[in-house]
Amino acid sequence: MRSFNTILVTGGAGFIGANFIHYLFSRPDFQGKIINLDVLTYAGNLESLDDIEKTHGGKRYFFERADICDRAAVEAIFAKHAPDAVVHFAAESHVDRSILGPEAFVKTNVMGTFTMLDVARNAWKGREDVLFHHVSTDEVFGSLGETGYFTEKTPYDPRSPYSAAKAGSDHLVMAYSHTFGLPVTLTNCSNNYGPYQFPEKLIPVMILNMVEGKPLPVYGDGRNIRDWLYVEDHNSAVWTVMTKGKPGETYNIGGENEWENIKLLKELMASVARHTGKNLADYEKLITYVKDRPGHDRRYAIDCSKLKKELGWKQSFTFDQGLDRTVAWYLENTKWIEDVRSGAYRDWIKKNYGER
Repeated sequence: MRSFNTILVTGGAGFIGANFIHYLFSRPDFQGKIINLDVLTYAGNLESLDDIEKTHGGKRYFFERADICDRAAVEAIFAKHAPDAVVHFAAESHVDRSILGPEAFVKTNVMGTFTMLDVARNAWKGREDVLFHHVSTDEVFGSLGETGYFTEKTPYDPRSPYSAAKAGSDHLVMAYSHTFGLPVTLTNCSNNYGPYQFPEKLIPVMILNMVEGKPLPVYGDGRNIRDWLYVEDHNSAVWTVMTKGKPGETYNIGGENEWENIKLLKELMASVARHTGKNLADYEKLITYVKDRPGHDRRYAIDCSKLKKELGWKQSFTFDQGLDRTVAWYLENTKWIEDVRSGAYRDWIKKNYGER
């Protein structure tokens, strides 16, 4: 089993990255340092790590504001902190935004990943006691029919600018493994949900719209299917792959929870109603069907048997448990939501870190 002294987490102020940092500091078997490299886009929020900063800041936790495309800045961070592992979460990740503005997705997801890989290769100079772990998505595989599952051998078939850019980054990671011998592992995960997710993704949008009495927009006929993975289960899988996985291998991470969007929404309404004491019918009347988005894949489903059989990982949360935890978090953390939505947080970033 591998261990690491200093882990560089890219995108550590984002949804999954912040949860990963919380997860590592909760593990008694991890006593190393974490360097959080984040450019702080609209989706990056340091408030998600306030407790980590107060407890570990300047000792085991360090924040570095930088763009993963800025080679000089990334090289300086490697020279300063000498990480022996990289966990690469940083990415533009919203499909709708990628349709409206593809260029940012190609720049960050492809060129940013290239920069991280190349700086790591030059800094580590052929060392074998290091690891570059790349976090990717099941969307690179395209769309499934009514049956079947994505496996590690499924051919890539991306359908959106977002998934195409992520597919490009995956290929670069494996190329650096094969061409330069860089120790890498790669995971492709299904849809994540949980605390600290920016309120533009399905589950937080629906929770907040219910609370505020706003329409609940459902694309098309609402029967698109996704596999849902609680974020803590995702991060436990990432850590399992980092410590036990074979370099040069890819592993799929799934929740094994397939839901049609409309059925997921009804489960979510029931959970919110339980927590708020409101009438379920009040939420049901907010459902609004809207025009489907271009290239909307019909179904994703992950086969994560390789991860389970070879590395012994398994999910710790049922879908009901994860959903209830998520709903409770959003209902209890109104200040975090208000700060994210308002200009106050951006003003704080400008005051403390300046303009980008």
